[in-house]
This record gives sequence, C-alpha cells and structure tokens, in this order.
Amino acid sequence: MQPLEFLKFTPKTNCGECGYAACLAFAAAVTKGGENPGKCPYVDVSRFGDEFAMAGLGKGVLSGVAGILDEKDMALVAHLKSKIRKVDFSAIAPKLECTWSGAGNNIMSFRYLGYDVTLSATGIFLDGKEAEEPRDQILLYNYIFYGGGAASSGVWVGMESLPNSISKVRTLRVYCEERIANYFCGKEALLRECAGKIDAVSRDHQEPGCSAAFQIAVLPRLPMLLLFWDEDREDGFPARVKILYDQNVLGVLDIESLVFASERMAERLEAVTK
Repeated sequence: MQPLEFLKFTPKTNCGECGYAACLAFAAAVTKGGENPGKCPYVDVSRFGDEFAMAGLGKGVLSGVAGILDEKDMALVAHLKSKIRKVDFSAIAPKLECTWSGAGNNIMSFRYLGYDVTLSATGIFLDGKEAEEPRDQILLYNYIFYGGGAASSGVWVGMESLPNSISKVRTLRVYCEERIANYFCGKEALLRECAGKIDAVSRDHQEPGCSAAFQIAVLPRLPMLLLFWDEDREDGFPARVKILYDQNVLGVLDIESLVFASERMAERLEAVTK
C-alpha cells in the first residue's frame, strides 16, 4: 500500500494525536517505515488484515522513517541552494537586518538563536561550523527567500490566530510550549539565564500571574514573545508557557518554518543549560 492509499483511512485533520505533525507523514511512516497504524485512534486496523500485522514490532522502524524524511529534507536543501544563487544579497540584506559581505564573497551574516550565522550559496555555518541539521538550513534559506516581509505591527498574537494554523497549534504546544514549561518548572532563574544566551530580552508582562516574559530574536526579523507561568503548588497549577508572534509574521516565514523555528527555540533553551 502506498502512503496516499493509506491516507484515505485517516481523518485527514492533522490532529497530531498519532505523534506526527500531519496525516500524510503518518501514512508514509506506516507504509514505508513500518510504523504501527494503531497509533492513530481513528484508523480501524481490522480493515487491513495481515498487511500491517507486524507494524511497529520490527527493528529499525524509526530509523527507516527518519531516512525517508532526511532524504526529502536534503533534496529540498539542494533545491534551495540552487535558488539562492539568483538572490541579490545586497538588495535584501537591509530588509532582513543582515550584514552583506560585499560582491567578492557574497555572504550574508546574522544571528540565529544565539549563533553567528554565515550563509551563502555554498552552505550555512553556525559559529563557524557547517550546519548539519537539514531543517535549520531549510529554515534559514526560507528566511532569505521571504525577504523580510511587511514591517512589524507591534501586535502580538498566538499561533491559533494565524491563518491556516489549526493543524499546527497542537504541534507547537507539545514540542515547544509544554517542553519549555516542563523543563523549566520551578527554575525561573535558570530560564532567565538561558534566555539571555539566545539573545532574549526581558519584557514587562501584564498577563495575570505571569512569572516572566522574554522577547526572543530567533532571527533578526522574527521576534517571539515567550510568556512563562511557573507552577503554583499551593493552588495546584502546573507550569505553563505561551508563545506569541507579531501578527505580520507570515510575511517573514511560512507556517511550517515558523513552527520549526519555535521548536528549535525550545531545544536551544535546553541545550544552553548543558
């Protein structure tokens, strides 16, 4: 069975309950990588007979799925590299708030979650080391292609307020907001320290009960506002995080890249503690 055939048996809502961001990604994992179709609560596995009887029980399932995704990502990186040669860095550098090296080297320099980035048609370097994660490369090349978008509005909104974001809200909550909240629960001082390491600036917060707020320059034209409510053991409230974006953010990045940038921010907050 091919992924598009299996997709017909899913709800096609991209709810994320199976652990994958999209139903198509789950369908590919089941049909190509051996993932357990029963991970989707809406799929009636009895309809497939023995075809997927051993799914999820074999060896190398996750590595198989990862291989499929890595190949797709690397192909996209190669495509973006070919396109970047047509971009006029000198014209877009000011709009992106980046530094252009000049025609001789034709390199764009900027900050990304505390890293010094140099980007060209030949590759991307973070703090002088070649970027290894394909999704970082996709994100950064997309940032260049979008050209900075419209000016910031100064109005902060949640992911749920952005168009075509319904399927992304849960992904953001699980892989960014809840991750930060769980990791820094009871550790507000550590969160403040780590936020400073990724170019965050403390902001006044007017949300009721909010413990701390940070404006994080994930990219020069991509600020995020992180609101943190630490746990309240007396009243039984767990730690909570809310990420807000400028309402014009989709002029700076597409929704997929925005979600990944948010996930990457959460990962970096943890990484700089080690």
